[in-house]
Amino acid sequence: MTVQKLPFFTKMETGDCYVMELYHDHVNQRLRLDDYRGQFQAAVSRALTIAKEQSFTKVILKAKQEDVSAALAHGFMLEGILSKYFKGNDAYCMAFYLTDERRTSDFWVKEDKIIEAACRVPRVKEKQQIPEGYVLRFATGKDARELAKLYRTVFETYPTPMNDEYYIDKVIEGGTIFTIIQYEGSIVSAASAEVNETYHNAELTDCATLAHHRKHGFMKVLLTELEEELIRKSIFCSYSLARSLSMGMNAVFHQLGYEYGGRLTKNCNIWDKYEDMNIWNKDLSSSNIACK
Repeated sequence: MTVQKLPFFTKMETGDCYVMELYHDHVNQRLRLDDYRGQFQAAVSRALTIAKEQSFTKVILKAKQEDVSAALAHGFMLEGILSKYFKGNDAYCMAFYLTDERRTSDFWVKEDKIIEAACRVPRVKEKQQIPEGYVLRFATGKDARELAKLYRTVFETYPTPMNDEYYIDKVIEGGTIFTIIQYEGSIVSAASAEVNETYHNAELTDCATLAHHRKHGFMKVLLTELEEELIRKSIFCSYSLARSLSMGMNAVFHQLGYEYGGRLTKNCNIWDKYEDMNIWNKDLSSSNIACK
C-alpha cells in the first residue's frame, strides 16, 4: 500500500546543546515535545518558537521530574501524570497555551461530576466473556479497510486519520496492536495498543463500537486482551486518554483497575470539537493477569 502524505509528522530537532523529538500535529493545532536530552531550557525555548511560527495553539510536554520546575518557569502548567512512562519513571504532562480560547475548558464542572460518577462504578473482578456468535481476535493489515470503515462510522472527527485504511495499515506494520470483535464476519468493535518500544509503555486507544452492539460491553473484553498481549511482551506501563465527557469510557477504565491521572484541556479534536481528555494509568505488573 502507498501511504498518503499526512498533515502531521515526527521530527528530530537538534541544537548545539540539545536533541528533542517533536510531533507536529496540524490536525489538532498542537506541537508535542515527546522526548529530549541535553539542555532542557534551550530545547523548550526552541519548541515554543516553532509553535509560534507554525501558529499552533497548544504545546504539550512530557517532562521528566527534574525538569518540572524549569517548565513551570517557562509558562507551562501541569495537567496530569503518566505513571511509570519513562521505563518506570513518571512523565509529567505539561501544557503551554498560545490562545485564551484553547486554554479555557467549556465543560470542566460537568466533567468533574462525570469522573466522580465513573469512580463509583464497581471494579471488574472476573474476565468478561463475549456472547455467542461474536469472534474476538487480533487484527492484521488485511483488516485495515474494514477498520477504517468502523472508525468512519463511529466518529464524526478523530485526532488521527483512522478513517484512512492506508494509515491503519501503516501503524499496524509499525507495531500497533489491534484487537477486534466480529459479528457475522464484520468488525463491530475495536481497540488498539500503541507501543513505545523505547520506554516500554503502551497507550490504549482507538476504542470504537457500532451503536447496535454497545450493550455487550465489548471494550472491557478488547482492552483486557490487549493488556494480556502487552504483558506477554513485558510491557507493564499501560495508559489511556478518555474523553472527559464520556461516562462510559471513563467507567470502563476505572472498572479495569486504572487510576485517574489528571485532565488535559482541549487536547484534541474528536467528535465535533476540541475536547478535554482524562488520563488513566495502570501498572500491569501488579495486575492479576500478570501474576498468574
